Amino acid sequence: MTKPESIAAIKARLLDDISEEEVALLRSDARAGVQKLLVQYDKRMAKLAAQKAAFIERRQLEESLWPDYPLIAGIDEVGRGPLAGPVVTAAVILPHDFDLWQVNDSKQLSFKVKQELYRGIMAQAISVSIGIADAPRIDQENIYHATELAMGEAVAGLAEHPDYLLVDAMTVPTDIPQEKLIKGDARSISIASASIVAKVIRDQLMINYDQQYPGYDLANNMGYGTAKHLAGLAEFGVTPIHRRSFSPVKDAL
Repeated sequence: MTKPESIAAIKARLLDDISEEEVALLRSDARAGVQKLLVQYDKRMAKLAAQKAAFIERRQLEESLWPDYPLIAGIDEVGRGPLAGPVVTAAVILPHDFDLWQVNDSKQLSFKVKQELYRGIMAQAISVSIGIADAPRIDQENIYHATELAMGEAVAGLAEHPDYLLVDAMTVPTDIPQEKLIKGDARSISIASASIVAKVIRDQLMINYDQQYPGYDLANNMGYGTAKHLAGLAEFGVTPIHRRSFSPVKDAL
């Protein structure tokens, strides 16, 4: 008599690329452990199907534009609200067969997923470019204009000249045709990809700054005005990466 496949082996198969026929055979396995694994598998597949459907919906804008504008750059920024650190902007041109289903507004993704998607975006993208507005520039220009300028620099740094820009809630100072989208990172895969790239890069910058300027909890608050950050300002004062035009920093000077 053939020994039944172990629960551990079935679990490994369900986590791998398993066929529908194999899953159907497993459904006839009466063992409670197998049926529990199948419930988990079905939930995982339903979540993936929902992600794929949402992804297809978010790429509709690009698909409608690609026939006339083959190279579309998505533009987004991260870091307008913090008291410390730069605003980081990203411009990303995606290929038409881009297939990272989980790409979405970076605020809806875990740290680990953002890191994985960042690597995937960098591997698949036609071109990626970054623009940065540091604290002195923000103080000089004001936060909104400094962000616009950084977006313009991100676009100018692309290796391929884009035909069209999709921009999250901002206007880029350029002659390239563009569309300003409110909550664009939830409506466009190009903007969502730019959001992820900018977020991962800025987070790493703030983790590095935390080592350079200890006492402000920058690795955890990413420069936002948390209680620990404000306590650090009160105890240690203002650093070169703080935005002196922002009220809590101005009060600490």
